[in-house]
Amino acid sequence: MIQIRHALRRASLLTKTPVTSARSGREPKAFISTGPQQQDGTFYEFRTYRIHPHLNAAFLKLTNDKIHLRTAHSELLGYWSVEYGGINQVFHIWKYDSYAQRAAVRAALAQDPSWMEEYISKAMPMLSSQDNEVTYLVPWSTITKPPKEGGVYELVSFLMKPGGPAVWGAAFQGAVGAHAASGYAHQVGVFHSEFGLLNRVHVLWWHESADHRAAVRHTAHSDPRVVAAVRQSVSYLESQENKLLFPCAYSPLK
Repeated sequence: MIQIRHALRRASLLTKTPVTSARSGREPKAFISTGPQQQDGTFYEFRTYRIHPHLNAAFLKLTNDKIHLRTAHSELLGYWSVEYGGINQVFHIWKYDSYAQRAAVRAALAQDPSWMEEYISKAMPMLSSQDNEVTYLVPWSTITKPPKEGGVYELVSFLMKPGGPAVWGAAFQGAVGAHAASGYAHQVGVFHSEFGLLNRVHVLWWHESADHRAAVRHTAHSDPRVVAAVRQSVSYLESQENKLLFPCAYSPLK
């Protein structure tokens, strides 16, 4: 019972830890939680498609030719092919202002003959499975484009212990911030799951190249600032995985 009370007291203290606003430097109005994003309404849908191996090239070409039919309905943040961490997969992120907007987009797509006949009827037989996840940006993150085009992206996904950001948010922010502040990678966005596997956080990084990513990762492992921050965060970690992503030609994030 003493341990339970201690854990509850710790969680209460963490929820009262303010996060400095990256935009203005002023005292923030939001604490570590997903609340501000839910109230704002904006969310990001992560979609992962697994393609039959012998149809991978054909799927990518079809999507390249017809993606404009889809982006006419809602905003595409990025579209990538998975190079490492998942073969014959594509990963894409769509932005919505509300669940009502997403429902309206899905309804409109179902009634769009060009989309259904020129893309869906041809693309669906090429897929072996589809997954989606609804995420919000964590309060201390914004979408920031890379400094230039032509690099690679890394999606690192963390499954944290139950309890949400009130429990592990401060430590996780510290670990991510240590990597970003040290210049080891460009932080594109940090997302917290809302529908899908809960207590999951995704960090989307940009690197100049796969080799550059390997080199800076080696350096980071001996950086005392990063090591200390990671040690604080890892006690809340259940598991993690990553994927190296190559942006498609039609991806807004390149």
